[in-house]
Amino acid sequence: MKRAIVTALWLALSAAPALSGEAGDAVFAERGPWKLQRDGMRWSHRVDGPEAEGFVQVDDGSVTLREAIDPTDQKPILQITQKTDTRSREIGPFPISGGDPVLVFFLEQTTRDMARLTGGSPFYIRNRIKDAIFRGGQIEAAGAARKATFRPFADDPNAARMQGFETLTLTFVLDSDPKAPIRELLAETQGGTPGYRNRMVLQ
Repeated sequence: MKRAIVTALWLALSAAPALSGEAGDAVFAERGPWKLQRDGMRWSHRVDGPEAEGFVQVDDGSVTLREAIDPTDQKPILQITQKTDTRSREIGPFPISGGDPVLVFFLEQTTRDMARLTGGSPFYIRNRIKDAIFRGGQIEAAGAARKATFRPFADDPNAARMQGFETLTLTFVLDSDPKAPIRELLAETQGGTPGYRNRMVLQ
């Protein structure tokens, strides 16, 4: 994932109008400024899907959010380290007092995976996902937590060409404290052989 793409998505989300749905409000709650332990926060990460050029499946990966120092101005920033079965890479920087870099990473990963697997435009996919979270979704209690769900392509006019991604469901398990990190992030299609699944779980 290129830094420019992540940054562009981050700016687009930051500049978005006020959310109109309770589910979107909960997912995009203001979680900064972040206060991280020395080792940061870690999510396990697994990605499954059909074989396709450019699509990377991940069996035993992780995503870690850490605080770092920007060498250009010596101010604190946030940095993501993604580890897959074969490599490790740094993604960022993100502002320490902004929104949720892990959410941004997850949505961009899902967007780019869908684009690779369907041949669709990542710009179109990104906008549909963003609009779905901003404008719709459902939220319900899940024990001591809350679960927010969204179906960004359920009524999409291009659904017939989406190769199963018209069934894509985004699910977020949220802490009762709105400033707490998201416990689980899941993007999953229904049906299809095989389907797509992108899952991150806070450790």
